Amino acid sequence: MPSRSSARLAALTVAAVCSAASTVALTSPAQADSVRIHDIQGTTRISPYAGQKVTDVPGIVTATRAYGSSKGFWMQDATPDDNPATSEGVFVFTSSTPKVVVGDSVTVTGTVSEYVPGGASSGNQSLTEITKPAITTVSTGSAVPAATVIDAKSVPAEYTPAGDTAASGSVNALALDPSKYALDYYESLEGMNVQVADTRVVTATDPYSELWVTVKPREHRTHRGGTLYGSYDSQNTGRLQIQSLGSTVDFPKANVGDTIEGTTTGPLDFNQFGGYTLVASKLGTLKSAGLQRETTRKQSRGELAVATYNVENLDPSDATFDKHASAIVNNLQSPDIVSLEEIQDNDGAKDDGTVDASATVNKLIDAIVAAGGPKYDWRSIDPVNDQDGGEPGGNIRQVFLFNPERVSFTDRAGGDSTTAVGVTKVHGKAQLTASPGRVAPADDAWKSSRKPLAGEFVFRGKTVFVIANHLNSKGGDQGLTSQYQPPVRSSEVQRHAQATLVNAFVKSILDVQKNADVIALGDMNDFDFSGTAEILEGDGALWSAIKSLPKSERYTYDYQGNQQVLDQILVSPTIRRGCDLDYDSVHINSEFNDQISDHDPQVLRFRP
Repeated sequence: MPSRSSARLAALTVAAVCSAASTVALTSPAQADSVRIHDIQGTTRISPYAGQKVTDVPGIVTATRAYGSSKGFWMQDATPDDNPATSEGVFVFTSSTPKVVVGDSVTVTGTVSEYVPGGASSGNQSLTEITKPAITTVSTGSAVPAATVIDAKSVPAEYTPAGDTAASGSVNALALDPSKYALDYYESLEGMNVQVADTRVVTATDPYSELWVTVKPREHRTHRGGTLYGSYDSQNTGRLQIQSLGSTVDFPKANVGDTIEGTTTGPLDFNQFGGYTLVASKLGTLKSAGLQRETTRKQSRGELAVATYNVENLDPSDATFDKHASAIVNNLQSPDIVSLEEIQDNDGAKDDGTVDASATVNKLIDAIVAAGGPKYDWRSIDPVNDQDGGEPGGNIRQVFLFNPERVSFTDRAGGDSTTAVGVTKVHGKAQLTASPGRVAPADDAWKSSRKPLAGEFVFRGKTVFVIANHLNSKGGDQGLTSQYQPPVRSSEVQRHAQATLVNAFVKSILDVQKNADVIALGDMNDFDFSGTAEILEGDGALWSAIKSLPKSERYTYDYQGNQQVLDQILVSPTIRRGCDLDYDSVHINSEFNDQISDHDPQVLRFRP
């Protein structure tokens, strides 16, 4: 098996021919003395020469790529036209290590192709390329065309035009307006030599030697240096992904808030993992901002501290147990109840029918004790093998950890992987029919997805109902740089159905006991402003407590330069009205290049 990194690089150009491109026809043959790069690129996202052979297209080689499956070079016209909508650069796909070098003046004969990184089903925009090239070197040592500066002044504030409704919402055929829309601006520079300077990092370096910067330092800045994704209309136009044409060993290990000082220069590419990407032939210098992992305060004796933490496919073979334990003990200050998401079974991704996760959980509990924390007890329900999604064979599930010195769990028999938990009234109070139990596990909404885990806890004589969730992921949604605008969020359909069930279950508790303390928490896989959150909060049954924080602090995850909410703790009206609710999104992972999970844990403190 190739490494994850090499597989990712190879996948950057594994593509399908764009169906729109294959329908484009020329009204006259391409002539060697008339076709330039800006003619090939055209004034829309699809080349007017797509599918056609072009002859002796001139250009100066600005960069070469000799790794992965996308071997080739970029070239740029030294005599540009005066139309800002037409790019002067293009990628020449050679399939093998290119023989040209930077500064060569060349002519290229080949076929113009429109490729969609990730395949047509991804909804991605296409990349204009010249394929099957015959290359003639006219001269060497030419000056490379000056890099176009991308900065706060050049990038428009508006992100994208609305797609053409007659073309299923595609923007492909729309005339580019680079002075009005950011995506049009970047498209007008596709394949060209570009430059950014003194940019702040807004997504840390990932395992594939990629990071994200912003060229707009004031755009929705968060208090620790990131960029907040606060609504579907706040896509943040200044975000740009940075890769390197050099050795990945030398790629900077950056955290959010760091600065890439000086100039970073290279061709502007487009890939399936974030869209427009500056592939740097020259990287600036990393300057650390000294970002530190956060530590929340310790709950007082009368406060119940409840946390959620996605530990990202944790299984006994992982080397992160000590770090997770330290995070729970030191950064989270040993919460009384912890909802863990993505606990895998005892042999991880080995798909042999194992569903028991006791080895995984007990290894974490032992590590917590070794880190100076309490001896947590735990409850969970094993899923049916291979029925809850996630990594095949891993059987991820939610697990309750609780500190028996501070809180007790009410065990009530009857809960299993397929039996739905209900609510009854006993002595005027709500009571679960099983504890722990699963919420509507047979409902189609949970197909190939994690079923919620419900349990009753008692703290200082008061019952608290906790529902641990891990809703359907966003896999399959179109990206922000999709050719379809607005992008289709197909994963919402299942997630909305799941949120409806969770909301109904909470209501069933409140219908029996209006003043019940109910918490629904976990990896909701959706934003605080999303339709999913609205459904969870429906009719006032719940309220997402992250909304108690200032807007610049509302994030739990960092994706493609956007800090956003995926993990939430929602509370019933009695908890919200208690006036003693204290919420903290504890930033220990999402902003750091050496993260042990891609999620930040959340902690809620209140007095039941």
